[in-house]
Amino acid sequence: MRRARAQDASCRLEADRFDPGRREALAAVPALCAGVAYAGVLCTGVLCAGTMATPAAAGPADARPQEDDRLVAAAKADAATPEAAQPLAPEDVSGPLIAWPMDAAARLVRNGSRLNKVVLLRVDPATLAGPTQERAASGVVAYSAICPHAGCEVTDFIADRGILECPCHNSKYDPRDAAAVVEGPATRALAALPLKIIDGKLAVAGPFAGRLGIAPA
Repeated sequence: MRRARAQDASCRLEADRFDPGRREALAAVPALCAGVAYAGVLCTGVLCAGTMATPAAAGPADARPQEDDRLVAAAKADAATPEAAQPLAPEDVSGPLIAWPMDAAARLVRNGSRLNKVVLLRVDPATLAGPTQERAASGVVAYSAICPHAGCEVTDFIADRGILECPCHNSKYDPRDAAAVVEGPATRALAALPLKIIDGKLAVAGPFAGRLGIAPA
């Protein structure tokens, strides 16, 4: 099961490379997944087969989080119309919560790329170290939800240690200290998304700090 999730996540991350809002289109993408199609790339066996995958046109939903974007719960935003997606307040966050950035004026959820997905966690502000304290808002921290080891989503939390964990290969991150790696196999921290408060809601304060996606082997 973990291997299947990791393979699926790897294929999704490779397909994200075809996001023209992130980089130019690639001709062929190797992956470790089977029978899954993303962004015009069919993943079969050990290769993403297909001829010269054609990227879809980039749009606002593909763009990285923009300053003043609000954050909305991914599960609700994906299941409802954009108009129904409600910006999150600090008190809406406790355990790990997967979220998307949203252009509040246009009611546009930026869910065109998995690399925009973030994991939110609310912690005691007094326990935050270094730049994490500056990036947090009312005790809420935000990090890329994509594990740099194999591209799975970081959704688990070890409460007694206060540590985020990826369910695929058990990489662990310290959310109080810039999501630094506590235990591998991941070799790189999760990228941090600075936050602020606007009208009582969580909002993006700046671009991701750190690299997104899978770290090179």
